[in-house]
Amino acid sequence: MSADPAEPIDDDADIAALPKISLHDHLDGGLRPETIIELADAIDLELPATDADELGDWFAERSDSGSLVEYLKTFDVTVAVMQTREGLIRVARDFVNDLAADGVIYGEVRWAPEQHLGRGLTLDQAVEAVQEGLELGADDARHRGHIVRTGQLISALRHNDHGRELAELAVRHHGRGVVGFDIAGPEDGFPPSRFADAFRYLAENLVPTTVHAGEAAGLDSIRGALVDGRALRLGHGVRIAEDITIEGTDAENTYVTLGPLAQWVRDRGIALETSPSSNLQTGAISPWGEDIEDHPFDLLYQLGFRVTVNTDNRLMSATSLTQELALLADAFDYDLSDFEVFQLNAAESAFLSVEDREELAELITRGFSEA
Repeated sequence: MSADPAEPIDDDADIAALPKISLHDHLDGGLRPETIIELADAIDLELPATDADELGDWFAERSDSGSLVEYLKTFDVTVAVMQTREGLIRVARDFVNDLAADGVIYGEVRWAPEQHLGRGLTLDQAVEAVQEGLELGADDARHRGHIVRTGQLISALRHNDHGRELAELAVRHHGRGVVGFDIAGPEDGFPPSRFADAFRYLAENLVPTTVHAGEAAGLDSIRGALVDGRALRLGHGVRIAEDITIEGTDAENTYVTLGPLAQWVRDRGIALETSPSSNLQTGAISPWGEDIEDHPFDLLYQLGFRVTVNTDNRLMSATSLTQELALLADAFDYDLSDFEVFQLNAAESAFLSVEDREELAELITRGFSEA
């Protein structure tokens, strides 16, 4: 007997069993604390804690700063244990196993290869190591009866000057594990226009792009992502709500006016890769408040934007896709039918062929009908 689509889901186990898609999930933000401890021991790296629970708490506490710049400092620890082929394979393999345990059937895994060359790896060797780990993780999951597929998103750090080199890396591995390109890191002050040559090269080689925008900076950053970055999706993108004016409310309705940028993003179905917990931690929603109920997610959803739900960094936010959905359900009274919309939005926005996206949509529809 299938559940009523309007039936609230109160049990995280029920949400975990649903088929889900993850579009915005950083490899260096998804390590298991116990893996960090093991890898750190192998390279004599001193950690802020050597107990897995205590280390996990340290990451969550340090990340909850209200500042993207401070949030990013926690990655110094995770990146340090991801400098060898063995370390990258292990982290990627764990990553996929954790996706499968969370009910994810397709996950795009973004990471910045330029950060992982400290112990002699080349860019290509790093990408190949991560791909090996992703494939091993998928094999592990398959043996447990879970089918999960992944694709790499090559990220260039926007405060560095390796954009063209990383774009060429993405093109070399496109179709061999890599599905797209991203720029990440400090958003404010480092516009996508710095990488105009890289984005042009990617477009010429038909590699799709998503750009972190509308997180630590506002509408100009989003415009730059769309115009200079040729972005098909916006990483976070929540500050597009700054281009929405609330004219008034009554007992049943809220009346709004969309500015030209918000209108463009909505009307063209440009996906917003929102990550609710992370958006609170980094202050991305500070123009509207400090609690999950203040997140503009529901406003954007009700207005027809293509919203998707993501984790961003599972370690730093001590979260999972299941938990992010549960948080939104508690805040906005979402039910099974809403969850299905979010997953179908993600399927439609995945950097895959039409046929593969349609297959994902069918798996989601079937999984939700059987829930």
